[in-house]
Amino acid sequence: MIPMKRTTLLPLAFISLVAGVSLVGCAATAARSTAADEAAIMAFNKLYLGAINNGDSATLASLTTEDHMMISSGRAPLAGKKANIEAMERAFQNTSFVETWTPLETVISSSGDLAYQRGTFTVDATPKAGGAPTHSAGNFMRIYRRQPNGEWRMTRDTFNTAR
Repeated sequence: MIPMKRTTLLPLAFISLVAGVSLVGCAATAARSTAADEAAIMAFNKLYLGAINNGDSATLASLTTEDHMMISSGRAPLAGKKANIEAMERAFQNTSFVETWTPLETVISSSGDLAYQRGTFTVDATPKAGGAPTHSAGNFMRIYRRQPNGEWRMTRDTFNTAR
């Protein structure tokens, strides 16, 4: 007769319990991290919008990546930080802006290095030389990249006017 070793399920149940608690802890950490990232992106948006509405191209430059690309309907993409800032400076010379964004969805990648946000926007543009302001509204999609220092920067921006 071969002696049988008596085992109990208690150690297996304990291991399963510990593993389950660990996974729940990871999920809670991920949720806190995602919430913190979403809050950081909302704070970023506030700075970015403030720079647009104040005609502050230096702040806009500080909030985008070197490879920043802006894509809008009816125009060639603006590729690179320099091209984007030059376009904004020309616009700021001639026009005052009041822009608003209403985010509808923010998603942080599982790696935590990229995020995208989609939503709607409005822009009231008033010519500095006088004339009637124009109003436009539409949809946007933005991609943000986490920098080595942990801050978020806009790397891609696309939008279209819907009305």
